[in-house]
Amino acid sequence: MSGTLYGQPFAAMCQAMSTRLFHISDIHFGVENRLALGEVETAVKREKPDALVCTGDLTQRAKHREYAAAADWFGGLGVPVWLNAGNHDMPYYNLYERFTDPYRRFRTLEQKVAGGFESDHVVLVPLKTTVRAQPRFPWSDGMVMRSALEATLARLSQYKDDGRTIIVAAHHPLLGPEGGNGNPTIGGDRAFAAIAAAGADAVLSGHIHQPVNEVRAMGANRMRMLGAGTLSTRLRHGEPASYQVLTVGRGGEIDAELRRFGPADPQSS
Repeated sequence: MSGTLYGQPFAAMCQAMSTRLFHISDIHFGVENRLALGEVETAVKREKPDALVCTGDLTQRAKHREYAAAADWFGGLGVPVWLNAGNHDMPYYNLYERFTDPYRRFRTLEQKVAGGFESDHVVLVPLKTTVRAQPRFPWSDGMVMRSALEATLARLSQYKDDGRTIIVAAHHPLLGPEGGNGNPTIGGDRAFAAIAAAGADAVLSGHIHQPVNEVRAMGANRMRMLGAGTLSTRLRHGEPASYQVLTVGRGGEIDAELRRFGPADPQSS
């Protein structure tokens, strides 16, 4: 075959039947992995995904220079960008700003380089899992406030019976490790059950610096959990820097390709 079908390039036709997302997380500008970032940038420019989704912790300490570095990098990718705020994206040293307007610096970045995203096959919906303070330590773990969940459910209701794949993007995983003790995200169980019942097909997250790809269930509701690793030098549990490439087909199937920058260390815990 010549690579065309009915006069249209076959590769372009296949791309039109799916949506491709690069899912990254936890860059932590300030302690970023420059080699990994360069490889992701090269892949974005070569493969031209429909969007790049970053589920939080863009910066290490929410410093102005870290946000400036993030703006330069995201702004140079040449594809649509989606951003979630992570716990590291609120000021650490300016407590007045943290408690009065914790997402001001994040909003400024978002307005410069990012926006919403939907395609013929996919809709992205945000879920806020970060809070400026919470009644426990560490403050870095997730917490889904009732108001945040209600905002997400209101967005999901707009796409009920839409026919497209609905993906919720958050910073913190909504459930703890399968078979583990407890859930580090306060309100995560309730949020998982509610958004799954509202029709979400998958939830993207980061935070733990480990890739995740599993289907979890609560009662009659099941949902795919997909987590990107980190693109920083802050490696955990023997996992190298990594990201996910998601291909969402017209029928709603999600193919997840994990791209690691080095082998995982099975001896590390």
